[in-house]
Amino acid sequence: MTKIVISSRSFSSGSLDLLAKLSTAGFTTKFVDSKHDLTELAQELPGAVAWIAGTSKITSEILNLAPNLKIIARYGVGFESVDLTEAKARGIIVTNTPGANSLAVAELTIGLTLNALRAISTSASQVRSSDWSVIRGNQLEGSIVGIIGFGRIGRILAAKFHALGCELWISDPFVDANEIKAAGYLAKSVSEIAANANVVSLNAPGDGAIVDKNWFTNSRMGQVIINSARAELVDESAVAEALKSGKLFAYAADTLQGEKNSSSSPLMAADIANKVTITAHLGAQTVAAIDLMGNMATENVLAVLAGKAPINPVN
Repeated sequence: MTKIVISSRSFSSGSLDLLAKLSTAGFTTKFVDSKHDLTELAQELPGAVAWIAGTSKITSEILNLAPNLKIIARYGVGFESVDLTEAKARGIIVTNTPGANSLAVAELTIGLTLNALRAISTSASQVRSSDWSVIRGNQLEGSIVGIIGFGRIGRILAAKFHALGCELWISDPFVDANEIKAAGYLAKSVSEIAANANVVSLNAPGDGAIVDKNWFTNSRMGQVIINSARAELVDESAVAEALKSGKLFAYAADTLQGEKNSSSSPLMAADIANKVTITAHLGAQTVAAIDLMGNMATENVLAVLAGKAPINPVN
């Protein structure tokens, strides 16, 4: 068997022809629905030896359809969508692509920050309507930037914000304060960041709300919050209320809760449209990041199918 199933929509869509690379190695490829339609998977998975997977869930029920699967190569960093216990029980290796899109996400975060501070997209939209009224914003240099989550993306962001003349306050319970200090930044609590930071960047893992109603009881007036991580890190209703009251200057994110019904989000309210910027998961969408993620996933697949150890195992 030589079939490799692919459920990541952007795989091999950059500058590298990774499908040709897999073909040259002697494998056939089959793209399937990224949402994992069970009827389609029941037809394609039995003959598959490898799966290059996106973010949709891979459950025990789905794994039952893949008796010959040797590897699930996650096309991305997160692997919580894969039932690791069931995969291990079946002898299926799971890999990911750590760091492949970190720079791309960090750069988007910088862009969202500048847009929020200077109302760039709002002004551009107004000009198209022949409205040349001036919007006064805030400068980034000299700001206190609080980064919550000091992983790969958080570290790249800190360096970039520092280069732009910002003071960096970092909060991460899994990173020693001395390590943060050695990098030239200040280790602070989440509450200290809420109370003092001009700009807050959410880069933490998990799905618990960091920015909620309690955040705004003690937060700095006129704060800007950027969320390039997960929608669940904020209480969208609380953020919307803070924007309406003026407590929060602007909010920008690369994600939104209930994306299929995004029009119902309180952040989509017309009266705060000029204070909110939401992008459609652009974080990893650069040619370089797509190439790197795809090539890492491909190399993991080829290694395992050649009987070698995977490069980036997670189980």
